Amino acid sequence: MINKNKDLSRVDEKVYKSKMLENSMIIPGDSSELPDDFLKVVVLIDNAYLIRLKNYFFKNKFKYSLKKFVSIVAIKNKLVVEKILIYDAPPFQTENPNEEENKKKEDYDKYASIFKRDGIILREGRTQRLKIGDKFIYKQKGVDMLLGIDAISASNDFPEIKGIVLLTGDSDFSPLVEKLNKQKIKVFLWTFFDRKRDSPFSKSNHLIRSVGRYFKLTKENFLEAGLEVVKDESR
Repeated sequence: MINKNKDLSRVDEKVYKSKMLENSMIIPGDSSELPDDFLKVVVLIDNAYLIRLKNYFFKNKFKYSLKKFVSIVAIKNKLVVEKILIYDAPPFQTENPNEEENKKKEDYDKYASIFKRDGIILREGRTQRLKIGDKFIYKQKGVDMLLGIDAISASNDFPEIKGIVLLTGDSDFSPLVEKLNKQKIKVFLWTFFDRKRDSPFSKSNHLIRSVGRYFKLTKENFLEAGLEVVKDESR
């Protein structure tokens, strides 16, 4: 069962445009300052995909607030966020971690603490190391399964919601969307695609067709949630 502490907030669109977003948070469950046509949703984020997208837009290190990012995109889609869940896996570590492994784990723990501070639920799989020839490759295990389980149980864990947002570009989630559709749960997709040659973000027509509505994320969405001072925030 997911912990349902509701400390995530909503943002008034006029306020965030004036860059006063941090002081404009509304307690979840209080719809008095939002239009009646805003739907309550839970947002499920494939963090590996989100990190890859952020790095695609920004070649240099860019710091932003994930909480603000979600709030801003939600407002654009007339959605009220009840909770954010993010899916990732701790970096692989050997029995006697070296300096590089310790640094990766330290960075991961830092981001995890920020998620906790902002009321974002971190759901963790594990990282598997495989040796191919003379090189090691690393793969996340169990992360997609956790997201699928939470999506199916979301209407029970959060009975007040009217829909689910999936932030991903993985077409493997298409069967999940079809299952949610059969349960009469509205599914919204936040994703990105382009038509550039050899792009890692080719359009997943099957995934897009399966959802009720999709929103194409942009570089500007990240910029709107950017931090003026670089400090410990989201990746």
